[in-house]
Amino acid sequence: MKKREKKMAKAIKIIKEISSYNRSPVIGVFAPCDPRIDEESRQRVRNIIKMAADIIAENVKLPDGSYCKVVYSDVLIDGEKQADIVARQFEEEKVNILVGVPDTWAFPQLTLISFLQQFPSDTPINLTCGNSGPKPGVVYTHACSGALSQYGKLIHIIVGNWPDTGLNPVMSENTAKQLIDWCYAAVTYMGLKGRRVVIFGHDSMGMETALAHIIPTRKIFGIEITRLDMKLVADMLNKEAYDKNELKELRAFLEKYSGGIEIRNEEDSERFNKELAMYLIVRDIIKDLNGVGGGFMSQLEWGSDRRGIPLPVADVMESLFNSTFDHNGKKPPLPFATEADVQGLLTMLFFTYLSGGAPPLFMDFRKVWEAWEIKKLAEEIGVKIKGDEIWAVKGFVDGDNSGSASFDWAGYPGEEIEKIMKRIKFPLADEFYFPGLGNSVTFVSPGGIKGIAGRLAYSSLNNIFSLVWDEAETVEL
Repeated sequence: MKKREKKMAKAIKIIKEISSYNRSPVIGVFAPCDPRIDEESRQRVRNIIKMAADIIAENVKLPDGSYCKVVYSDVLIDGEKQADIVARQFEEEKVNILVGVPDTWAFPQLTLISFLQQFPSDTPINLTCGNSGPKPGVVYTHACSGALSQYGKLIHIIVGNWPDTGLNPVMSENTAKQLIDWCYAAVTYMGLKGRRVVIFGHDSMGMETALAHIIPTRKIFGIEITRLDMKLVADMLNKEAYDKNELKELRAFLEKYSGGIEIRNEEDSERFNKELAMYLIVRDIIKDLNGVGGGFMSQLEWGSDRRGIPLPVADVMESLFNSTFDHNGKKPPLPFATEADVQGLLTMLFFTYLSGGAPPLFMDFRKVWEAWEIKKLAEEIGVKIKGDEIWAVKGFVDGDNSGSASFDWAGYPGEEIEKIMKRIKFPLADEFYFPGLGNSVTFVSPGGIKGIAGRLAYSSLNNIFSLVWDEAETVEL
């Protein structure tokens, strides 16, 4: 009798080519339910799922201006079987952010807990409900929050408002706003997890607030800090390891559209070219490393230490990275910190993601002018003020910039590039501070631009990052 050959399983080779190196945030919307309730109430829950998913899809953007992918399942999670079905559906769609919209009571262990066990423990999860009475999803929401916290899992809950009755309820504007805000936070976390920033040199200030806290940043945010020596950039400058035609295009763009470039002689011109070449070199390095942000130390060894060979400042390079445009047209801002200030970089990085791609503005907190000081100075120099101006009533912060200010802040959001650039000038750097010279960036932001001012910091005492922030608005004096 002929012996049958045993069939062996074979490993499958993964196709090398992939469409993207990045893991994109994907939001999945679902709802638990109680299988005992009437069909009309169950259909209402399905409609709420779609309503919530549409609101998120229409309002949450990524830093490149594209909309975040949002999917939903109208399979109601009545128990373990449905939990498995929806989990597999979301797995197929690469969902990594979860939004539940319960409208009825259900049993936490049979539904949400069984569902969540199939996702990584750090998956952002939100439960948003109406403050309902008939079949109280709000009771389920609080019950789940308590049940999960007992085993160390924290979730974000929003007890909002939508009508208690009707097949097609719509959440209130305030509820939608809270949910959208949370989604931006979740997208920021998942969008940056596993990504890296590229730092050239060390932080020149030597302050705790600027240090690269590599391990805490890795463990808490999942962000890697790639450190490169500035010698690499210096060598590539000397080797002219950049596209010379593109350098000409970049300089021509700045010469044509800016408010002026201070050039005294051929030496100044060559230094300005080197400064622009730095942008092209560092841009390509960061792109090759698939980085989402960067930082560079202009002072000390690079541009200030006369024991070596001082090189041109990095101001123009930093501004170009942080802007939403360059000589090639529109682009997403790439947060880039002056003086390799890593905590400043993380602040800008988070704000850019949280805002769906707003360009960051790094500046020095120079002086707080209190209202009484303004009035006193006005009297001393003979300047008449009305006294009811917002800056005269509340005072203002002198936010002189010493580094990476995006060009966008020379104009209003959405203003034409040509108009913005005409307000920007490139004076020579202060030779006393920067003997390597090169050109700085100067402009005055117009009044009335509203934003968030803040700063991230890390404490080794409790191993916690903290963010100090407040609403801010530019003013014209």
